[in-house]
Amino acid sequence: MKHIFSILILATVLSSCERDISTEGPSLFDIYGDFSVKQALDVSNRSVDFAAGETTTFTAEFSKSVNWELTITGNTSGAQKLITGFSKELDYETALWDGSTTIFPMFKEEACSVELFIPSDSVTLTETLAVKTVKTNEGFLISDFEDGFNPNWEHFFQSGVNFSTATDGAPQGNSFYNMAGTCGWDWLIGMVNIPASAYGSSTFVELPENADKVYFNVLLNLPEGITNSKLLIRFKEDDNNDGVFSDGIEDEYTLWFDDLDYGWQQISVKYSDLLAGGENAAEPKGNGVHNPNLLNYIDILLLADPSTGFSQVDMDYMIFTENEPLNP
Repeated sequence: MKHIFSILILATVLSSCERDISTEGPSLFDIYGDFSVKQALDVSNRSVDFAAGETTTFTAEFSKSVNWELTITGNTSGAQKLITGFSKELDYETALWDGSTTIFPMFKEEACSVELFIPSDSVTLTETLAVKTVKTNEGFLISDFEDGFNPNWEHFFQSGVNFSTATDGAPQGNSFYNMAGTCGWDWLIGMVNIPASAYGSSTFVELPENADKVYFNVLLNLPEGITNSKLLIRFKEDDNNDGVFSDGIEDEYTLWFDDLDYGWQQISVKYSDLLAGGENAAEPKGNGVHNPNLLNYIDILLLADPSTGFSQVDMDYMIFTENEPLNP
C-alpha cells in the first residue's frame, strides 16, 4: 500500500512539472529553412471595375513564412497602393485590393504594374492588371474641382491675388484648387466662403446629426520651399435655425494649419473633435454642441506674415464621410 502511495505522489509531481510546449515567434524552419516560391504571383481580377464594387486578390505561396511587400503602381498616374505582410501565402485575407490609394495621386482608369518583393531573399515577382473604373467614395462631396470653382461659392482676394483651378499634379481626378499669392499689408491673402445654400439648403442637412459619425476630409499640398503658409478652415453653425450664421452667438469650429508637411497629404478630422478658436483654442459661443447638420458656412482662409512674401497651399477633394475617415 505504501509503495502504491509513493507511485501516486511521483505521478503527481511529474504531472505538475510538465512544461508548456507551445511556441511563440517564428518556427526554426521559417528562420533557417530554404526559401522557394511554390506558387507564382497571380491576380484574381485583371480588369477590375472598382466603381461597381469589385475587388481583386493577389495570390502566391512560399516554402516558409516571410515578410513580403506588394506594390501596385498606376502606369499613367503614378499612384501607389502598398500592402505588406508576414505569411507563407498571399490570399484574399492578406492581399485584397479595393482600389484605394496609399501614395497620391489616386488611381485613374489605367494599366497597373504589380510587384511582390521578398526582402529577406531579394526575390521580386511581377504581374499586371487594369483599373477599368476607379473606386467610388461614399460621402457628401463639397468639391473635387473637376468643374472648376463652384459659381455658388463666394470669395475675397487681396489686390493682385486670384485663386484658380490647376491641373498639373492633381491628387484626384484632373484638377485641384491653387490658393497662392502675396500681400504686403495684411495677413489675409484670400478666402473662399462655401455656403450651405450652394447645395440647396440653409444648412448641410444631408450630414448626420451625430457629430461622432461625421468626418471632414480634404487633400492639402504644401509645395517644396514654401515655409510661411498658414491655413484656417472655419465651420459655422446656424444654432437657432434662422438661416444665417450670427458671429458671437453661434458655434464656430476651426482647423488651423501652420506646420503642413511638403507634398499632398490627407487631412481627416472627426467633426466632434473640432475646436473653437483657431490657433488659440476657446469656448464656443453658441450652444456648445457640435451639430454638423446645422452647418451653415465653411470658410477657407490662406494667411501669411506680410513680411514673408509669397504663400501657397493647394486643395483638392473636400468631402464629408460617415462613420470613418476617407479611404482614398
